[in-house]
Amino acid sequence: MPDVDAGALADLRARRPQAIAEAAAQRPRRPLMRASGRLMIVAADHTARGILGVSGRPLVMANRADLLDRLVVALGRPGVDGVLGSLDVLEDLLLLGALEGKLAFGSMNRGGIAGASFELDDRFTGADAARLAALRFDGGKMLLRVDPQDPGSLSTLTACARAVSELAAEGLMAMVAPSWVTRADGTLRTLLDAEHMMRAISVAAALGNTSAHTWLKVPPVDDIERVMESSTLPALLLGGDVGSDPDAVLARWRRALTLPTVRGLVVGRALLYPPDDDVAGAVDSAVGLL
Repeated sequence: MPDVDAGALADLRARRPQAIAEAAAQRPRRPLMRASGRLMIVAADHTARGILGVSGRPLVMANRADLLDRLVVALGRPGVDGVLGSLDVLEDLLLLGALEGKLAFGSMNRGGIAGASFELDDRFTGADAARLAALRFDGGKMLLRVDPQDPGSLSTLTACARAVSELAAEGLMAMVAPSWVTRADGTLRTLLDAEHMMRAISVAAALGNTSAHTWLKVPPVDDIERVMESSTLPALLLGGDVGSDPDAVLARWRRALTLPTVRGLVVGRALLYPPDDDVAGAVDSAVGLL
């Protein structure tokens, strides 16, 4: 893998903070969709919610230079369309020249820190639509977790609706990741059965004053065929931490990618931190599914 110089990035940020805006202005762009109608997006926004572990390696994502190394490798592989990340990560990639000709999606609500009592009151502490447009990025992603027993979900719903409208006004994709959750003994549990996923998708699809630019980000759950019948919006499959059985995850992706509304993948830890640390191999296997 390449060797990102964290010191050089820090020096550039300290001496020439305007270099980020300059790199964004000069970055060659591409259309959202190519002829294939498929998208392969690498996700790198976990750290902004305090999620630093992968498959038994509790702080592996805390090494920013190593994370950037892995992202540069992933973005350089054939068939990879772009990246989803928090602004600090995307701005590093801009400075490294790794986003040229790639799609870039900024993560918007990262206030729901993992494990916090206020996790479901997921405030928009990251990029807003105006900043994403100024950077000439392609859209924004938001996490929408609904727990009917937690008042914080209403605040998140309201903020997500506003963000969908603001992104649409800028002509940018609103990537909404919906789920239905419950809390037991202080721990959140995502409900991945078909009924709850259909409820979550139905709520997410109706957010904002238009759904013209809204895409869904959904897990490849059981009964995915029935789940995806609940909306006509284009959808991307998320990855998550695949653990020690990546072949099983690939099989679930392959099955879901046959559905008409599923347009591609948004995968992070499964590709950036595979069990054998072969980032290029993991990315190529995922691209092969498309």
